[in-house]
Amino acid sequence: MCRACLAKPKPLDAEYFCVQCRAPFRSRFPLDEQGRCALCRRGLRGFDAAYSFGFYEEELRELIHLFKYGRIQTLAQPLGGLLAAAFPREQSFDLIVPMPLHWRKRWQRGFNQSALLAREMGRRTNIPVANSLRRVKSTAAQAGLTNAKRRLNVSGAFEARRRAALNGKRVLVIDDVMTTGATAASCARALKRAGAAQVTLLTLARVDRRIDLELLSADSSPSGADN
Repeated sequence: MCRACLAKPKPLDAEYFCVQCRAPFRSRFPLDEQGRCALCRRGLRGFDAAYSFGFYEEELRELIHLFKYGRIQTLAQPLGGLLAAAFPREQSFDLIVPMPLHWRKRWQRGFNQSALLAREMGRRTNIPVANSLRRVKSTAAQAGLTNAKRRLNVSGAFEARRRAALNGKRVLVIDDVMTTGATAASCARALKRAGAAQVTLLTLARVDRRIDLELLSADSSPSGADN
């Protein structure tokens, strides 16, 4: 992989963002006075904040596919650089936790891409990395499911390990791609049940769902609720 290809992915850019989950929007209409989107207003985000380097498209999508499905594990280092660019430097964290894979999927793939990225972020930030979560349920593929069904699909899928080590900790969860945030929310709830004080998500990319999110916000507005 040449330097020119690795330099092609562009940072996420949008007109407006939710102040909590950083969901992008084309107008301010879906956000309330505090700048929160509909999902955050309804308390459906289990995490406290979310950050991503870019949209899951074009060169960034290709790089993630090469890393994840092409099994080019050496991409962890340059992709870790993109994660570092999105890292919220104004915040402090006690622990980095990779998004876990179910043991069957990890056996099929041969590695957990999120664990490699977490290790790279730990090296760059000097924040300890711990496998504090395990996936206890092999869930169906999320593609094609509605938001509600995605949340139901991953409900109870994660369990915290070494619970005492999580008590009062500010945790940074690392993953490759965020789609709706349902999986991350389930992880965050498991960590908070174990005593984590704060859970933030950091991913390489997020799927551009601006139209879907704006429709959801319209349906969640007082006028939409009466229809």
